[in-house]
Amino acid sequence: MPGIPNHINEKEICALNRLYKYMLQMENGTTTYREMYDADISYYVAGKIAPEHDNDPTYWHRDGEISFTVARTHKLALDRPSVTVAIPAEKLGIGDFTPAAADFALRSLKKHIDERNAPLISRRPDYETGRFYVCEPGGEILTRNAAYFAMREGKVHRGSGPLVTFFDDMPPPGMCLCLLLQVQLPRGKLKRAIKMLTSELPGMFDDYIAWFDIVALGRALELEKKQNEIREWLRCGEYSAFIANGSILAREKGTAAPMKNAVPFISPPGDEAEVCGLRGMAWRRGVTVITGGGYSGKSTLLDALAAGIYNHAEGDGRELCVTDDTAATIAAEDGRSVKNVNISPFLRWMPGGDPKSFSTERASGSTSQAANIMEAVDFGARLLLIDEDRSATNFMIRDNLMRKLIEKEPLTPFTDRASELYGERGVSSTLVIGGSGEYLSVADRVYMMDDFTLRDVTGRARAMAPRRTGDSFPPGADWNSRRALRSEGFTPFPSGSGTERLEVTDSGFIIIGDERIDARALGDIATPAQLDALAFMLLYLERNETSLEFDLSDRIDALYAEIEREGLERVYTDFFTTCNRFLDLPRKSELAAAVNRMRLVQIAAPVT
Repeated sequence: MPGIPNHINEKEICALNRLYKYMLQMENGTTTYREMYDADISYYVAGKIAPEHDNDPTYWHRDGEISFTVARTHKLALDRPSVTVAIPAEKLGIGDFTPAAADFALRSLKKHIDERNAPLISRRPDYETGRFYVCEPGGEILTRNAAYFAMREGKVHRGSGPLVTFFDDMPPPGMCLCLLLQVQLPRGKLKRAIKMLTSELPGMFDDYIAWFDIVALGRALELEKKQNEIREWLRCGEYSAFIANGSILAREKGTAAPMKNAVPFISPPGDEAEVCGLRGMAWRRGVTVITGGGYSGKSTLLDALAAGIYNHAEGDGRELCVTDDTAATIAAEDGRSVKNVNISPFLRWMPGGDPKSFSTERASGSTSQAANIMEAVDFGARLLLIDEDRSATNFMIRDNLMRKLIEKEPLTPFTDRASELYGERGVSSTLVIGGSGEYLSVADRVYMMDDFTLRDVTGRARAMAPRRTGDSFPPGADWNSRRALRSEGFTPFPSGSGTERLEVTDSGFIIIGDERIDARALGDIATPAQLDALAFMLLYLERNETSLEFDLSDRIDALYAEIEREGLERVYTDFFTTCNRFLDLPRKSELAAAVNRMRLVQIAAPVT
């Protein structure tokens, strides 16, 4: 190859050899590992006399097949680098670049991480012994920055030190599996750190490739195909969910693992259907009530329906519990901020205000639940999941005696609107009710849970509570609401500060600029990594907003399109020290819900 200096051996391509030489130059007590991150190189290009200079913290293994890109996690964790490993998909036999394939690949990595960490486990802290970390997913299959597919180039240069030479015939880009992990390097033990990064880490991925289970991958892809077929069936039909017979819905106490010796789910005979080759319960759209005594399993069933908005991995027990992916879990949320939301379907009048443009800094249980429903409907939810135990009683029901006693009641309970919401907007409701029979007269179907066994008791309920007629309902409501967000106050900079602020607390708050967003009530956030992703996505929206007033839905759509093209890493920045490194993509509706809970931004009144 022309241009190679005499002292460079063209055939010298060793496992992370360039990284090894950088680390040999470091002082034993280093805490910055600057050379590893900056990786300043000079390279010769054919036809050029003077060398070019660049920073390239990507190191190669297996003669340029596998790359290891080292990056700072953040400024307070320089001894805990993040490493993105890119493996050609063909090396693993992967030909389907789907979320399930990436998820399976990530789960397969954990056992190799555990094997490498086993000799390091002791009573001493990780920063003394060293440790490898990887994202540990729950049952959900999500888009993650910890495992994804992307086009990557093969090795573009050769050489073992700061002076390298580019290939004349660069290999074409190919699809790679990218896995993100972190490495805690032992402090003051450079020799041990070198071994971890340049020997144990590439060795671990040699084992990973050698033992990659292509048969088990095939099962994961077949399961994903079946789940997606069911989702397509739901989108095109009159059903909002499907639960296969034999599903294990109950969880072990305090965990997300399926309960051992749990009663498997079996569909009531009248609702059993064959869907995509599976027998189970087809959950009809409309108003559905689940009732039963305490500890009967009714909330467990509702939680399983909520979990079904995401695909689940084999062994979760709920992998064939599939729910309309627009479904929203609705609860009361005392104290939340509400900005110009049309809650007139549930609030007929209010002193000195207009319920079509309701605002408050501290909503009550009933007004917060009304706002949560209207925001979910506005963002496209086709199914509401509501548990009586998490709801405001005066929002959910008002019996005949109270109707007669209180003549000037501004609140319209959800019992009066559930059927209309389905008839007018096509939004179904599934409600867990244990303490009131008010919903029996408005439900399209009523089910009884008894010792985790579901029975259809609609006929019995009809005999006890005849169906309400149209005359007994209030006049039709205005369900429309389209608001615009104003950029004033939509900023990551606290007042009077030139430095952005972003934190995610263990208690479930996102702190951005002067905002403190309570995300604990976002019931469909499944993982802590989704909360961290929400924080970075809010930051990205705020950093890139220049309009004085804009449509939030449009901005969210544009952001998700960008993530679809470039990956979830697009929103990550290493500037902030309290956010976790691993990110799981939340749904668009959760991002909108986080913005709706911001107290300092201004949201324009509904456009009617």
